[in-house]
Amino acid sequence: MNPQPSNVRLVPLAIFTGAYMIVAVLAALRFGNKEFLFYIITMLVLIGAVMLIHRRMPLLSAQLWALSIWGLMHMAGGLIPVPSSWPIDGGSRVLYSLWIVPDYLKYDQLVHAYGFAITTWICWHGLHRQLLARSQEKVFPTIGMLTLATAGGMGFGALNEVIEFIAVLTIPNTNVGGYLNTGWDLIFNFIGCLIAAVMIRMRWLE
Repeated sequence: MNPQPSNVRLVPLAIFTGAYMIVAVLAALRFGNKEFLFYIITMLVLIGAVMLIHRRMPLLSAQLWALSIWGLMHMAGGLIPVPSSWPIDGGSRVLYSLWIVPDYLKYDQLVHAYGFAITTWICWHGLHRQLLARSQEKVFPTIGMLTLATAGGMGFGALNEVIEFIAVLTIPNTNVGGYLNTGWDLIFNFIGCLIAAVMIRMRWLE
């Protein structure tokens, strides 16, 4: 039996991603959330970028689904309200502000760690494919190569902070947070990148 074409295999992913993006757009318009309209536009640009990358350097199905789930976590974080009895950090009572472990772990930090773990995995995937194409031999994830992949993940994490800073400069009353929040974002980005590097080294991820 011939395998299904890649575009057919991507149909469920496209439906899943499109569905939650439509819901996010409607919710942002309904509640007049200008900050999240900015992030939705950013998401659409990133989806387009991933599509271009996938055409040039095919990503694994698991990576594409992981990226889509990250997008869902991001959309939910800014639009889903939390009950008044739940602990939050900041003035916006949305999922992003929720303390999962009070004073230790926020939903926002979990999303950062997860997302940039996936980013590091994709950075490794690209490096691995390039090295494999050149040597035609099995490529082992050395500490040096994993350092490059981790640095790539951290670099994209820093770009995320640049985007958030642009939101602060252009949109009043954002839920981005201050310098301390940025520092914790970077720390959790790094934690996620390290977890991905360890998993790759242990051969749990390609």
